[in-house]
Amino acid sequence: MNTIQAIRGMNDFLPEEALKINYLINSAAQIFANYGFAPIYFPILEKTELFIRSIGDHTDVVEKEMYTFLDRNNESLTLRPEGTAGCVRAALEHGLLHNQIQKFWYAGPMFRYERPQKGRYRQFYQLGVEALGLSGPDIDAEVISMCYAFLQKLGLHQHAQLELNTLGQKEEREAFRTALVNYLQQYQNQLDEDSQRRLHTNPLRILDSKVASTQALLKNAPQLSDYLSDNTRAHFSGVKARLEAIGIPYIINPQLVRGLDYYNLTAFEWTTELLGAQAALGGGGRYDTLVTELGGNPTPAFGFALGLERLILLLDQLNAYPSLSTSPEIFLVLVGHEASLKGFELMHSLRQNNIQVSSSYGDASFKNQFKKADKSGALLALIIGEEEIQNNTVSLKYLRDDRPQITINYDKIAPELLAILKRV
Repeated sequence: MNTIQAIRGMNDFLPEEALKINYLINSAAQIFANYGFAPIYFPILEKTELFIRSIGDHTDVVEKEMYTFLDRNNESLTLRPEGTAGCVRAALEHGLLHNQIQKFWYAGPMFRYERPQKGRYRQFYQLGVEALGLSGPDIDAEVISMCYAFLQKLGLHQHAQLELNTLGQKEEREAFRTALVNYLQQYQNQLDEDSQRRLHTNPLRILDSKVASTQALLKNAPQLSDYLSDNTRAHFSGVKARLEAIGIPYIINPQLVRGLDYYNLTAFEWTTELLGAQAALGGGGRYDTLVTELGGNPTPAFGFALGLERLILLLDQLNAYPSLSTSPEIFLVLVGHEASLKGFELMHSLRQNNIQVSSSYGDASFKNQFKKADKSGALLALIIGEEEIQNNTVSLKYLRDDRPQITINYDKIAPELLAILKRV
């Protein structure tokens, strides 16, 4: 019988890679707590209508990339392609936005049907942040600075470029959209196939086309900046001034529009030159109309998402991880039945003192236990045999250093080991 394989583009994370995911999420949790953001969990499966109303029915995500199906009640359901819509839905459903400010973060799998390639999968993992109820440029800059602090903690900030733009308000974008369409219609036959399709459905997405001939046509196109109000310009200036005040470098990218319909005002992305075509690490922006689109009262909001697989690729390339090993610090070598019982008791005690400890689990010979100890990666071996049982002691042998074996009183083993491990 053939073995069953994983679905194409939906990858297993074996322990080595899973440790990296945990490292990213745990690092984020520490940083985000400093900024007052609390974790939130919400389903990976939602009503399809949620994403059509929030993301936009003419976006690539809704048109081509969603995993959508009918359940047994003939209701259309979709595996979440991004996290913002589900997070806002949860906040509305549970009454968390009534004259309240909310700061959330989340991590987990998202799903999009697209061609799998390095750094881009059909099931992929994102780290997301949403700040709801604040309208000024200060929260925009604060959230961007929090993202920068996270990249700093990972040692990636020097390899990530912050790109900024302002998308204006809806009415400003509508005026710009009309002018852009009028301009591009003159060159419709010269546009790439995707841009021709988008011309009358989502023309702003043409701005970040990767096709050189399309970009050449855009050089003389109308600019969104020409349609922005004084209030929009002031908001963007406030964001930039705050980033400059705390020394976060950025570049202005007028082609940056983001791929979802709900964005307005500030938009940003983190990119890197080290990953080739997979240059975007993540990004986000302001989405002040989304809560209203989903049935709530007008609520300003700002957020971002980072792709964890992209961060792992960058960390791998830079070899920027701390030690993520689950190798034991201590390996017990036990000789005899009484030593086996004593060793089981000792393992329990050491683990309660946050010491990583293992043993050979079984009746292996003394020599084979030492082979397993060496192979395990442990720093130290603790030996309990007849002599140690009689004297209420444990023998300690250094496995990675040329130091003499020592004897420790059994009743003092935990504090002694904690002191030794700090010196190893």
